[in-house]
Amino acid sequence: MKLSPSRFRIRPSSLARLPRVAPGMRIGLYGGSFNPAHAGHRHVSLMALKRLRLDRIWWIVTPGNPLKDTGELATTAMRVEEAQAVAGDPRIDVTAFEEEIGARYTVDTLSYLKRRYPNVRFVWIMGADNLASFHRWRGWRRIARMMPIAIIDRPGWTLKAVRSRSATALSGARINEADALALPDLKPPAWAFLHGPRSHLSSTLLRRLRRTSSVGGR
Repeated sequence: MKLSPSRFRIRPSSLARLPRVAPGMRIGLYGGSFNPAHAGHRHVSLMALKRLRLDRIWWIVTPGNPLKDTGELATTAMRVEEAQAVAGDPRIDVTAFEEEIGARYTVDTLSYLKRRYPNVRFVWIMGADNLASFHRWRGWRRIARMMPIAIIDRPGWTLKAVRSRSATALSGARINEADALALPDLKPPAWAFLHGPRSHLSSTLLRRLRRTSSVGGR
């Protein structure tokens, strides 16, 4: 699915709006470029909602990943609207509040949320491919000390992820997958690796298919 900018109905002010929240809620935070969002993102979210017994998941559409090329990055409005169309579940909230608070790095975003909502039980959610490079993130050790982390398995990354520098450094904080329901209640550092059906979809693949389709249609 490809949306035209002329179809956008999202007001700029709504992009920065934080989803509603209440003390004690269990909320998964799933950040990324979502360039574009796809069924794999939804698959990860539904798995996390069930396996961690979360109340909601926030898709945090970032201004851009400092570790990735932003040359093909669509506008925030385009990415938010596509994400909303793909999410398809009332428990998934899409937000782009990072632009409003001026956060470029995950560690800053999570620090902001922890200060603003000290009584919410947040869990950071990321794919196994991100765990493999987690040690390259700014303040990754601080992130691990800030909130529990759920790692979702991805094709081709299972072994690379668990053998990575960050996984090795945090091995003492890993909990058994069977105990994942307790993860949102645990004092960090704490993380779990969740296995299950895996999606082969990726934003990179979808962008490549779009380029091919665009060239072929000329």
